[in-house]
Amino acid sequence: MKSKLLLKLLLVALVAFGASSCKDEEDTEPVIEEPENPNIAINGWIKAVMDEVYLWLAEMKTPVANTSAPEDYFESLLNRPTDRFSAIYPDYQELINSLGGVSLEAGYEFTLYRESSSNNNVIAEISYIKKNSPASSAGLRRGDIITRINGTQMNLDNYQTVLGGIDEPHSLNFIRFSESDGGFVPQAEVSLVPVQLAENPNFLDTVYTIEDKKIGYVIYHFFAPGPGSGSTEYDSQMDQIFAKLKAEGINNLIVDFRYNGGGFVSSAINLASLIAPGVTDKDVFSKTKYNNFLMQFDELKNVQTTFRNKSQNLGPVLENNRVYILTSRRTASASELIINGLRPYMDVFLIGATTTGKNVGSIPFEDEDNPENKYGMLPIVTRSFNSLDQSDYTNGFGPNVEALESSERLRPLGDTNELLLRTAIERITGVASGARIEKLDRVDVGSTLEHKVRFGNLIEDDPQIQKPIRDLIQARISEN
Repeated sequence: MKSKLLLKLLLVALVAFGASSCKDEEDTEPVIEEPENPNIAINGWIKAVMDEVYLWLAEMKTPVANTSAPEDYFESLLNRPTDRFSAIYPDYQELINSLGGVSLEAGYEFTLYRESSSNNNVIAEISYIKKNSPASSAGLRRGDIITRINGTQMNLDNYQTVLGGIDEPHSLNFIRFSESDGGFVPQAEVSLVPVQLAENPNFLDTVYTIEDKKIGYVIYHFFAPGPGSGSTEYDSQMDQIFAKLKAEGINNLIVDFRYNGGGFVSSAINLASLIAPGVTDKDVFSKTKYNNFLMQFDELKNVQTTFRNKSQNLGPVLENNRVYILTSRRTASASELIINGLRPYMDVFLIGATTTGKNVGSIPFEDEDNPENKYGMLPIVTRSFNSLDQSDYTNGFGPNVEALESSERLRPLGDTNELLLRTAIERITGVASGARIEKLDRVDVGSTLEHKVRFGNLIEDDPQIQKPIRDLIQARISEN
């Protein structure tokens, strides 16, 4: 009996224990490890780079949470409003392509104006058409006025949203000036499909012979050595252009930077070396300075960039040791670097409008250790000086003669009656053109050029400058 009783008690205990164990298992939540927020690694890379290279290192702000979107994290560090130009992009390779003039587009640039003070409508006047582009094939021209995009009339409230559609297939309604009609005439609607377009910055070059003056004219839209990594095709073309101008015996030179928002320093050096009189690779074009941390290192203490030896150089033949440069409010960075770098060597005569005012530069950064991080950064890293240590142009370079493109109907680039070119020719010859031009009163509210990645960028692409900085960053990342 006792053995049976003990057996029953043991069974009851086992059942109770089993029930208790099951209940504990049911009550215990399974442990699920949450994947780490990928922003933490990306933002850690952003901070590591900025802690080394940011020009305003002492003024860098306290960041937001490291789980924040990388765009927000990067922005939170910046010394705004002093820093107007540091930027981050979601794809490093697209950033590099864009800096070289390769992007998905239909091939036209335009300036936006308020249609009238009596309404809020916005119109877009085409500034120029790119060669071998959908816009060129569709027959669009400089001076055409776009009235609707995808059937929508732009106004002050919606134009930014409407413009967001031109990176995709879209339609345009536009009007064109007719000399015979004496006014603008509606044209047939056109449809455009953007393509991956490689824009050549060497837009136009020609020679005008007016009385005893032989005037060379060069339009250059941005600074890039070539359309791809390692290419120097565009720089070589510029050398050929100057060789041709030299062979034709020009004695005056006009360089058109009105639409040039910047680009690579190497191409600025190349062009400046074709213009400055009698310079060699012993003459200083520019000097580069960094934040106090980087300036501690011997290889970055006294960075000086010299001109290049160029057989195509035109400087000695230019009358009055002067070059004429056409400018606008969108003339920036590498264009201004040339203006500043040439001034110690010659008279740089500006015609147009006050330039943007950017004396600082960037280096493109990518995260080489994290393949999941596609971001590219362009933080401000450098400040540029000329050979006389002059760098004070944050408010832009004012023109010697003001000429605002918005004040007249646009004529073809290269037409001697076109406002900025006409003004330069009048200065060179001392003779007024006599052209009777209707003056316009328009308010410029923006341009597609300002939305280009290259706009406002001065890109330091000298490996001797980039390498020590990148090595320091890699050391910092490895420590962390």
